[in-house]
Amino acid sequence: MNRGRIIAGVLAALFAVPVLSQANPNQPPPHTAPFPDLGSGEGRAERRKSFELSPELQRGFSAGHIREQQRRLDAAFAALRAQTPERPDAYVLTIALDSDPVFAREAREAARVLSARYGAAGRTLTLAGPDGTSDDAPHGSITALLLALDHLGDVMDASEDVLVLYTTSHGSDIGLAYHYGDSGYGILSPAKLKSALEEAGIQRRVLILSACYSGVFVPMLASPDSAILTAAASTRTSFGCVAENDWTFFGDALINRALRQPVGLEDAARTASRSVAEWEAEARYLASLPQVSIGADAARWLPALEAGKPQIASAPVGRPAFDKAALTAAAAKKAAERQAASAPK
Repeated sequence: MNRGRIIAGVLAALFAVPVLSQANPNQPPPHTAPFPDLGSGEGRAERRKSFELSPELQRGFSAGHIREQQRRLDAAFAALRAQTPERPDAYVLTIALDSDPVFAREAREAARVLSARYGAAGRTLTLAGPDGTSDDAPHGSITALLLALDHLGDVMDASEDVLVLYTTSHGSDIGLAYHYGDSGYGILSPAKLKSALEEAGIQRRVLILSACYSGVFVPMLASPDSAILTAAASTRTSFGCVAENDWTFFGDALINRALRQPVGLEDAARTASRSVAEWEAEARYLASLPQVSIGADAARWLPALEAGKPQIASAPVGRPAFDKAALTAAAAKKAAERQAASAPK
């Protein structure tokens, strides 16, 4: 990236006006300004490596907003139940890292599904911004996620308890994107998530990452005690992350459908992957290729964790991520527009 582009990016960041007030207080702020350049260093390789540190920029938030978010986070931490001695407990953490409301909706419902599946009532924490109808949780950010992991490390018994983490956002081949309106930006790298888990002493973990290129996390996070599911391979995009949606493709297939069934995690992952592949094929999208990595030790403790999985399937909620009728209508509309544009004037 040349110096002119860097300066332009900095200026765009400096002079962009954050959109923090909406007519509906539960309406999330839109993205209107360019995502600023957060890299540092001279050459491309040096700049790319700088993203391993997970740079985060927050600007334009009022002191009241910052204090309110800290209050919400402290209250959520205080409400978590202590772990039960000599019994493995699941602690569920779901986070929406982007203010597009599809992610907040998905994170909220994922918390309900995962909490019920893993018996984590009172041990579930959701970090998600406003979704159009509610704004009742600490907002998701890289800082909030790191603080949550650190707190959970203090609450959990590392020898027996399990972290179930669900993240939903946009992504790139350097990590997950944090993007809140025109006020919050950042990249959560695989290296940073790995170090945060290690610093918190969280060994047993089920990590479910829903984002484009999320497979890039697998090599860094794979361990004997980790079960990792991602929405896409490290070189592929995933789909359904339209702001108006209730679900992404992966979230709908895995959380909203497969994990509501009386099946184990690995079987649910396979079922979800087939559903996603079918939807992508019908939409003529390049396959996202969801990834699954289950460590040898995780394979041994997962059955006990999954003992409370649903005995009877429950129905999906919200609008399906894949709507064939809407897709057909949109394709017909585009075809008509192309035909009209090419007609003799």
